[in-house]
Amino acid sequence: MTERILDISEAPARLKVHLGRLHITQGEEEPITLPMEDVAVLMVAHYQVSYTQAVLSGLMEVGGAFICCNANRLPTGLMLPLVGHHIQTRRIALQAEASKPTRKRIWQQLIQAKIEGQSQVLHALQGDDLGLGLMAQRVKSGDPENLEAQAARKYWRPLFQDEGFRRDQEAEGINGLLNYGYGVLRAIIGRAVCATGLHPSLGIHHKNLYNPYCLVDDLMEPYRPIVDASVARYVQQDSGVEVDKAFKGEVIGTLMKRYRLDGEERTLFDCAQRTAHSIVGMMEGTQQGISLPSLIS
Repeated sequence: MTERILDISEAPARLKVHLGRLHITQGEEEPITLPMEDVAVLMVAHYQVSYTQAVLSGLMEVGGAFICCNANRLPTGLMLPLVGHHIQTRRIALQAEASKPTRKRIWQQLIQAKIEGQSQVLHALQGDDLGLGLMAQRVKSGDPENLEAQAARKYWRPLFQDEGFRRDQEAEGINGLLNYGYGVLRAIIGRAVCATGLHPSLGIHHKNLYNPYCLVDDLMEPYRPIVDASVARYVQQDSGVEVDKAFKGEVIGTLMKRYRLDGEERTLFDCAQRTAHSIVGMMEGTQQGISLPSLIS
């Protein structure tokens, strides 16, 4: 199976399913077809895209994710499969009953990995990690000192060589580029969470009552530096800060690369699913650490 990320944003299109294949028709051209099970993520941004109910239900049946984008081509909605694993009920119960010490240990490892990833990005792009590697080693169970936030204050401005930069989910420019990349990444992690039989709403650390993807946002943390590095490289090339076709190709290409995990080169989809499985292992007490890939080659 080929895991594809489809982004339909440049032209009107009609989507339908026939004999287990997704048909994409644009204008009078011959339809593009591919097996439904090859579609890992479907993103729709153009306002003149139509799709049948069979497209959405078929995508959910094969474990895919659907992302809806706004007029600025930024992700605003995410749809994930409701049923993803044959022992889903048991795993959701395990997830809901996970002890506080277990959840704190998991969060510790997630934040350690996130800060270490930020350290690697800064070192690779700027030649100096500004002490983030040492900071990662100091993260304690549950991150009581909030080293995640302390690392962020040292990270963002040097990353983009901009003393005025602030991470803002509502802002445009570089923030808009990050938002787009994180939106695609969120779908990849969400797909893995559901395929593992976990519930995306029951978080390890995130607990926003209005966020249906708390666990997804937890597991995203150590993967965010992948997007950060892609955006930083793109900005360094003076390629602009518009979420256009060129930028989408850059960030999606990065997310479709292979990353090293357990001594092998794996897709990010595979890595994310192994991360989700390792979370189950930690909750069951059969695994001590989270499986995460090397983000920077």
